[in-house]
Amino acid sequence: MTILCIRFQLPPMHEAALPRLLGVLEEFTPVVEALPPDAALLDLRGAERYFGRGAVEFASLIRVRTLALYGIDCVIGAGPGPMLARMALRDAVPGMTRVVPEEPDAVTEFLSGRPVTALPGVGGATARTLCEYGLDTIGKVAAAPLSTLQRLTGVRPGRELREKASGIDRARVVPNATSRSLAAERTFQCDELDPSRHRRALLSAAEELGTRLRSLEKVCRTLTLTVRYADRSATVRSRTLEEPTAHSSTLTGTAYRLYEALGLQRGRVRVVALRAEGLTSAAQASHQLTFDPVDEKVRRIEQVADRARAKFGPHVIGPGTLAA
Repeated sequence: MTILCIRFQLPPMHEAALPRLLGVLEEFTPVVEALPPDAALLDLRGAERYFGRGAVEFASLIRVRTLALYGIDCVIGAGPGPMLARMALRDAVPGMTRVVPEEPDAVTEFLSGRPVTALPGVGGATARTLCEYGLDTIGKVAAAPLSTLQRLTGVRPGRELREKASGIDRARVVPNATSRSLAAERTFQCDELDPSRHRRALLSAAEELGTRLRSLEKVCRTLTLTVRYADRSATVRSRTLEEPTAHSSTLTGTAYRLYEALGLQRGRVRVVALRAEGLTSAAQASHQLTFDPVDEKVRRIEQVADRARAKFGPHVIGPGTLAA
């Protein structure tokens, strides 16, 4: 086993702790792929050789450290590839590591009886098509002729489906270090139905993200909104920005549009969180010049506000809406 898939048991109000938890994982291997809001993939091939430990031993160490440092438990799946590690995670419970052995027979046994919807990339429409022809388990899909699968789903999807059902995993863990994302969240004291309070929380979180990005001399390419509800379910939406930015007003406007696209009707919201992803150096980022004097004025005010915060503290100045 060389791949671990870890899901941290984060309470709704502690989603912003993910970067710190990912930092714990990076002590074992630099090949860490964050899966916001609460999970990550680790490739331990180099670490196994360097430390002389197996993936299951690493899993135990990670669980102990996250509990000791942050009081947060985790569930862990281990497998020879990212797909199998993710699938193993679904069977795991806190305090144990669900392992898929590397042997082909063990992989076949693990996959064969599972519903076809357990395969990554198989959505409702594809599953219905396969089930209509009796291919309702992964084992049956693996045993079906390749030409049949390609006729039902297409040439390339059919080939990929056959490979996944046979346990062939061509996915890779793509490192995206913790420094490439920043998060800010706002928790309501009680389940909040008022959209104006939701927007106020988004404004506050966007202002915090903008300030932190500028202090680090970073810009972000993507903004992700997570809304958690009273029943502990969550909605996650992301949007790629027109250009990398650390401009608070741009982040706020994007956050508002993401929120409005949800179309919440008296949603009982418990937490809203914003995550700035795809961070790069501000010095290397390009900015589209504009003839809008308002935009230039806002940016200059932002610079003055940043200097005031650096000298007198983060709460010395902010939007008037938040002071009400």
